[in-house]
Amino acid sequence: MKSVGRSIPRVDAVAKVKGAAKYVDDHFVPGMLYAKVFRSAIANGWVKRIDVSKAKALPGVVAVVTYADVPAHTFPTAGHPYSKDPAHQDVADRNLLTRRLRLVGDEIAAVVAVDELTAQKALALIEVEYEEYEPLLTAEAALKAGAPEIHAGRGNVLGRGGYELGDLAQAFVESDCVFSDAFTTQMVAHCAMENYSAYAYMEENGRIVVVSSTQIPHICRRIVGQALGIPWGRVRVIKPYIGGGFGGKQDAVVEPLVAFLTTVVHGRPVKLEFTREESFIASRVRHPIAFKIKTGVKKDGTLLARELEIVSINGAYASHGQSIANNAGTKYRQLYAQQAIKCQSTSVYTNLPSAGAMRGYGIPQVMFALESHMDDVARELGIDPVDFRLKNIIRTGYQDPISGVKVLSNGLAECLQKGREIIGWDAKKADASRRKGTKRRGVGVACFTYASGTHPVGLEVAGARIVMNEDGSVQLQVGATEIGQGSDTVFTQMVAETVGIPPSMVHILSEQDTDISPVDLGSYASRQTYITGMAVRKAAEAIKAKVLDYAWGMTDIPAGAMDIVDGWLVYKHNGEGILPIGEVALDAHTNTAYCQPFTADVSNNARVNAFAYGCTFVEVEVDLLMGKVEVLEIHNVHDSGKIINPQLAAGQVHGGVSMGIGYALYEQMLFDPKTGKPLIHNLLDYKLMTALDTPEIGVHFVEPYEPTGPYGNKALGEPPTITPAPAIRNAILDATGVAFNDLPLTPQRLIARFQAEGLIEKEG
Repeated sequence: MKSVGRSIPRVDAVAKVKGAAKYVDDHFVPGMLYAKVFRSAIANGWVKRIDVSKAKALPGVVAVVTYADVPAHTFPTAGHPYSKDPAHQDVADRNLLTRRLRLVGDEIAAVVAVDELTAQKALALIEVEYEEYEPLLTAEAALKAGAPEIHAGRGNVLGRGGYELGDLAQAFVESDCVFSDAFTTQMVAHCAMENYSAYAYMEENGRIVVVSSTQIPHICRRIVGQALGIPWGRVRVIKPYIGGGFGGKQDAVVEPLVAFLTTVVHGRPVKLEFTREESFIASRVRHPIAFKIKTGVKKDGTLLARELEIVSINGAYASHGQSIANNAGTKYRQLYAQQAIKCQSTSVYTNLPSAGAMRGYGIPQVMFALESHMDDVARELGIDPVDFRLKNIIRTGYQDPISGVKVLSNGLAECLQKGREIIGWDAKKADASRRKGTKRRGVGVACFTYASGTHPVGLEVAGARIVMNEDGSVQLQVGATEIGQGSDTVFTQMVAETVGIPPSMVHILSEQDTDISPVDLGSYASRQTYITGMAVRKAAEAIKAKVLDYAWGMTDIPAGAMDIVDGWLVYKHNGEGILPIGEVALDAHTNTAYCQPFTADVSNNARVNAFAYGCTFVEVEVDLLMGKVEVLEIHNVHDSGKIINPQLAAGQVHGGVSMGIGYALYEQMLFDPKTGKPLIHNLLDYKLMTALDTPEIGVHFVEPYEPTGPYGNKALGEPPTITPAPAIRNAILDATGVAFNDLPLTPQRLIARFQAEGLIEKEG
């Protein structure tokens, strides 16, 4: 029976439902100490004086450390592969603790105590005096001449990027129409169910062990080593089950400090877990970005010239830095064809929470701008928005002129046609009565493209190890991290499919340990099924070849004449059974003359990439008087190549679309414009969608075979969250005739515009 393409149950489902799955917070080590962080109450300035004597004197306090006690050097925190080229290294602008304060919540001191309550009491005893500066909370303020530098020597510019292809000026001259507009997106939080958490201790040989809720155990080990100034091999990182990450745990947020603290207390275990409030302000957020977009077109809708300016607010520290803005600019280029194109991007330091990786990595922001603008252009030209996109989308055979990646599979046209039919697009667009009255209905569409991993910008290495047991079952180890997305189940299916055994005979180790797990860069960039899948397939093929070769010696039947199906060696030409795989495995384990247990250990450096495509179709009802938007119908149609597990894939889409709707309508982190203090930093005030707020979500796939994918597959994890926001915005435009260019689309914002446009009367 085929394993790939089937909806088998999650391999971790029973453990999670029964509560047997062990997360960081479920681990208890005898003698565990607990750490709390003393955080800045100001957004910009210095610590003039700090007194921790009362905190140290509190019974139960084991240690108190400040910025004066930690290594002076800075280090990076982003989860990118290490590069020996300084130009490609992450910006090292963090200290374990700091005297120079760059956001409300910056880390000044840490307390280690026998329990969390004592540590919390000790924080209240720390006395601090500040030298406060005016906070820089916008890109305009940070880039203003004479603005104080948040990081010395940078002028508050973290990075710049861009490209220009073709003769842009001439392309605009040849255009019949030129359209310009501006868009902004807001800061939002990841809100993973599990907060940031880790504990650390020292082994007898002096090595530091960090047990962490991290998406990037092997990279995290390197970052901890850099932060402490010790050889990376003296650090061991263990990743148990994870309660969600969404990119936030692709940074080393708590691990460097907790690793340092265990050295302060002579190797005793120390645990540091953020509160929900800390997770909002002191971890990572999605970048708020401002876009200026300009497009030149022919009257028939052919795109000729496209220009984009990106200003990304990065917050107080670099994290992933300019790479987010660069990625946004890259995907802007790779969705539609044109004669000439230009993009310029700038990432700016401000006194706000640090922005880092979040599901979509800059693409939800840029696709909101691009796809909103595409609808505006289509509307001005009098062209149907779906037809306008179909006329201009990239087609199979396109090769990116900068990255060199070639499109070998592209189902976007099919996605658009399928979504159009499912939602009844043409009939609803033709019915003008839907767009009258105080409750109006409209339909919207938005497209996306997304890469499968980071090649050629980043290294893409992954490892897999398979050991066959005496009964023919196998143990599978990967360095890729299961963070809730279902990768362990998918890898299980891949091994079962390739070796020729039932999935029940594949036992995957979900915990990663840098001492024993194969090297893999982690869970990010929608890479695992595509990139790690390559290593898994190679390892499985090696195991199968060894089994068949050994069976040749047992049976005198040539290996090439045999196959393995459902745990049986069979004749390849007719499927007749020869012997069970367990019999071969047992002989290979026990034969005194020919014993050679079957193992495979593969490391794969992927130097290919594949574009995933898709679109969102949505129907909304807009209550003009209340400013309320109700999503009546929403469908995501995806080209992610061959779908390995349809049920898990649908789950990914459901979660991503829900996140995208929240991004469109509800979620936003707000700050006091004078002090920079957070106004929303808990789940009571932060408007995160619940199950009751979530509409029915339609999930649909087209499955063109991707030749570079291990099983014809390509990216799926991040794409579902990209296009709900622009599709909803475009549906509101269709319903009301009003174009909204700023997220989120809250009732306050809608009512103000409806009043300004004369659709409803102003109160009073």
